[in-house]
Amino acid sequence: MALQDVCKWQAPDTQRPSPHLPQSSGWAVPRGCDPRAFLQTHGPRLAHGTTTLAFRFRHGVIAAADTRSSCGSYVACPASCKVIPVHRHLLGTTSGTSADCATWYRVLQRELRLRALREGQLPSVASAAKLLSAMMSRYRGLDLCVATALCGWDCSGPALFYVYSDGTRLQGDIFSVGSGSPYAYGVLDRGYRYDMTTQEAYALARCAVAHATHRDAYSGGSVDLFHVRESGWEYVSRNDACVLYTELQKLREPEPEEEASQAHPEPATTHRAEEDGELSAGAGEVTPGDSRMPAGTEML
Repeated sequence: MALQDVCKWQAPDTQRPSPHLPQSSGWAVPRGCDPRAFLQTHGPRLAHGTTTLAFRFRHGVIAAADTRSSCGSYVACPASCKVIPVHRHLLGTTSGTSADCATWYRVLQRELRLRALREGQLPSVASAAKLLSAMMSRYRGLDLCVATALCGWDCSGPALFYVYSDGTRLQGDIFSVGSGSPYAYGVLDRGYRYDMTTQEAYALARCAVAHATHRDAYSGGSVDLFHVRESGWEYVSRNDACVLYTELQKLREPEPEEEASQAHPEPATTHRAEEDGELSAGAGEVTPGDSRMPAGTEML
């Protein structure tokens, strides 16, 4: 059976829209205009906002994101999914233009499927990140906006890569992308450890996204949590971000007994003098046989 029959691919028809992306020089712009200069001058200026994060630890890779899709001050969808599965052992977070992210993940899924059919095994996470970076770098300067963290498990163990639409590719243990990432990094830098337990990792990811949604106006909705294990990725939970933040704040509030003890501290007890065994005099007290006046006493 031919490879195109397995992938259900058909030759493009010039009379219908093509399923393939055009080349970087094939965009439909007015005659005589440079595509890059035209898009920079006349292209839409859309404000994007989101909070996505991913970190690697000894039990796999955790990926979490909010669910609010916004365009400026307009909330387009309050319950979108910003963590997209690529195959059984690989998924990625999406930040940037929703249409660009969805398109390029479909392209990546197709290319990885073709490579798996050719080689007989799925490519590594590093190979997938390199492939995505190389494909998007050809469209640099054309207002393509895709920022993703590829989370997966291959023969080398858990792996995490950050890929941007200009071709940037980085490997690391912690990545947070989006307008809420500074707030998420503050929580992650304080609580991250590579030897965390699974429940500690879940709590850290939820806490980071919940705090980011509280401070960032462009993030909100719910908190999606995924876990990539050696056996494959797992969808853990979806929690309301507002409810989650309220519960976290209640856990940090001190108990009433602790507040009372802090507001009314116990008086200091008198102590014995080391040398003569007499009670020591506090400030403003007169000892027997002492003719000196306490400080602040007026003379008649």
